[in-house]
Order: sequence, then structure tokens, then C-alpha cells
Amino acid sequence: MPATAMFVNLPVTDLDRAKAFYTAIGFTINPTFTDHNAACVVVEQDHSAFMLLTRDFFQTFTDLPIGDNAVNPSVAVALFMGSREEVDTSVADGLAAGGSEARPAADYGFMYQRQLTDPDGNVLEFGWMDPVAAEQGPEAVASRQG
Repeated sequence: MPATAMFVNLPVTDLDRAKAFYTAIGFTINPTFTDHNAACVVVEQDHSAFMLLTRDFFQTFTDLPIGDNAVNPSVAVALFMGSREEVDTSVADGLAAGGSEARPAADYGFMYQRQLTDPDGNVLEFGWMDPVAAEQGPEAVASRQG
């Protein structure tokens, strides 16, 4: 594992349903870190993962009450893809697996985003950004087009 890796913990009400949803949108389950309380969903090998935690297990990490993401989301996880088509495919696969899309796609020219909510109310934002904008800022794309 590299010196820096990210694991985003997401509370879920039905672990099997959540695993099915996240594999449907293209991620894999790491069985080494998966049991009846949690599943490790690999986003990027050796760098980032979602930990899907049953709500009871998630509660052991905090003394504060866990909110209901379906009513009061507090986090949106942004995942940037290699193309607009990959964004559309991931969202379409997520919708087919029981997710929802509360907002229409946003196209800013240099950046394209779609929002997908998993069956537990966790918000995922799938996006694509023009490589020039990612490296030099959105103004670089505007000057290239103008």
C-alpha cells in the first residue's frame, strides 16, 4: 500500500445490496477486508476505496448519532473518469442497479458532471474534466477555443 491511500466510510442499511450496487457501477470487492459488517470496494487499486459499513458497525466509530443520508446528505464523493462516456456509463449502470439521479447533468464545456445517489442516500458525483483544464485551469480551455 502506498504512503497515502484514501478509504471513504459509507453507512449502509443492506450490505449485500450495497455490494451489488457498487460492483454494478464498475468497482470490485476486496474479500480480504470484507465480512458481515463491512465490505471494501476498490475504487483505484492501492490508492482509494469505499468501506461500506453496516449502520450498526459505522456507529462504533462515533458517539454522535448517524444521520439518514436519504434525507440529509452531508457528503458528496466526486469520482472523475477518463471520458464523458465513462461518466454516462457509470451513472446508467448505477441507475439500473437501484440508484437515482436527483439532478440533471451539468455541462460546463471544460467539465461534465452527473450525480448518482446510491440506494442508501450516499451521493456520488461522476465527472470528467478536459485534461488541459485539469492541468492549467478552465481559462486555458476557453482561450484554446476562442
